Amino acid sequence: MTFAHKRVAALAAVVVTAALALTGCADTGSSSAPTGGSAGKSDNLAITFLPKNLGNPYFDTSAKGGKAAVEEFKGTFNQVGPAQASPDAQVSYINTATQQGVGALVVSANDPKAICDALNQARKAGVKVVTFDSDTNPECRDLFINQATAEGIAKVQVDEIATQIGDSGEVAILSASANATNQNAWIDLMKKDLTADHPNVKLVDVVYGNDDDQTSFDKTAALLQSHPNLKGIISPTTVGVAAAARYLSTSAFKGKVALTGLGTPNQMREYVKDGTVTSFALWNPEDLGYLSAYAAQALIKGDITGKEGDSFKAGKLGEFTVGADGVVLLGDPFVFTKDNIDTFNF
Repeated sequence: MTFAHKRVAALAAVVVTAALALTGCADTGSSSAPTGGSAGKSDNLAITFLPKNLGNPYFDTSAKGGKAAVEEFKGTFNQVGPAQASPDAQVSYINTATQQGVGALVVSANDPKAICDALNQARKAGVKVVTFDSDTNPECRDLFINQATAEGIAKVQVDEIATQIGDSGEVAILSASANATNQNAWIDLMKKDLTADHPNVKLVDVVYGNDDDQTSFDKTAALLQSHPNLKGIISPTTVGVAAAARYLSTSAFKGKVALTGLGTPNQMREYVKDGTVTSFALWNPEDLGYLSAYAAQALIKGDITGKEGDSFKAGKLGEFTVGADGVVLLGDPFVFTKDNIDTFNF
């Protein structure tokens, strides 16, 4: 993808200096969250991250960025979350953070509606709510930090798989959970893009691995058994694409069934180098967490309210402006290949 490859030098400069090990990054913070009574105060920089689930390398990486930002502006970082990414698993964590009186919650939603009541109760108590990676309904939060436009994310994955299979043949999608807001938006757009621009590429199935490694591995095996003419798989989830690559790498389908999606370089490096995967895409999740934390700080301090046109400074990432519906855009997706993957370490 030309638009993505042009960004390699700039992105490499950011990512390489922020190298990390994927294990142990989901730190619980520099100190515990405050007890009740401080929510809504402009000096309450206690920020709690709530990912879809803990133990996910993608969210370990975004947490590292969030923690770095919070430490820069001398706040308090904490991360909590469920072991499994189910629709209502985050509710109890939201309620606890509200009772503790945190300054802000930064949430990647497992479901656009299931956590809305809890989030709005938090907001009534003075807690600022920032969603990142996966949004809720807009009325349930103050800001959404979008990693890239849905159109851009969908297009890069469709274009990559179409190129790899010669723009013809059967493909399937291995998604995360059936209710994940971001996944469903991307899948809808991928379907439209395939119909409009790749009429000879047929989407034959969409399956859900629930962001669980073994489930995603098993779903990959089932897809290949159910669709003997399958030529490619798109997995727009870091857990799913790595699990699918692991299955393909030791199967008879290696080199015959193409795989692309959204992954991290450290997860996918071995599969790119051994020829299982030609290319995949992502943004920098560490930057996503970093930007989300600075957005939370700006809301807490009253520098912004979340209305369109508001602007704030996000440390080393520079100035950002709030768009329609309270959305802040990090940037474009980036394509990783064997020619550039060793430049990155996250």
